[in-house]
Amino acid sequence: HMSRSIPLEKAMDDALIVYAQNGEPLRPEQGYPIRLMNPGWEGNTSVKWLRRLEVGDKPWYHREETSKYTDLLADGRARKFAYIQECNSVVTFPCPEKPVREKGRYEVQGLAWSGKGKIKRVDVSFDGGVNWRPAKLKGLVLPKALTRFGLEWDWDGGPAMIQSRAVDETGYVQPTYTQLREARGTSSIYHKNAIHTWRLHEDGKVTNVQIS
Repeated sequence: HMSRSIPLEKAMDDALIVYAQNGEPLRPEQGYPIRLMNPGWEGNTSVKWLRRLEVGDKPWYHREETSKYTDLLADGRARKFAYIQECNSVVTFPCPEKPVREKGRYEVQGLAWSGKGKIKRVDVSFDGGVNWRPAKLKGLVLPKALTRFGLEWDWDGGPAMIQSRAVDETGYVQPTYTQLREARGTSSIYHKNAIHTWRLHEDGKVTNVQIS
């Protein structure tokens, strides 16, 4: 079984015990019959198939929340109980499942989110982070919620390295992989919100790559 230590302040704030979603009971893969939901926090804290709640005066230090969700920092200290979903974003078009068919004008689309509040800005790069263009936020912009963004782009048929970089209302800027490693060392494998890169090839196909 999986257990998580949740501060009482969060439980009394906006944590939810959920039994339905989108007008229907939770589906088995979503945690039926009930699950925990912690808005703005990492998904691993929103325990599915909830069986019981226990109240204590200190963290439980369960195996799954210490051995797998603890970051060993460069100075040897451990960063434990990292809950908040930090500012992040991803380009949803183009992507491997949605390649580009021919050169021309397209709207690059994506999603951004932050557990610390609203998304303030999203920038998009087509050259691996050398140059950035501001995208347009679309629809409702709500705290701790997915925010859609889009940007018109004329593809000339050449290769491109497409990235998105989100900024939330606290001023936090989504980091590069180099910045993330400098802050948390190389053993931080569970809390990654670094800028993601899609490589667009000349034939329109899209593959996943990692650059600094």
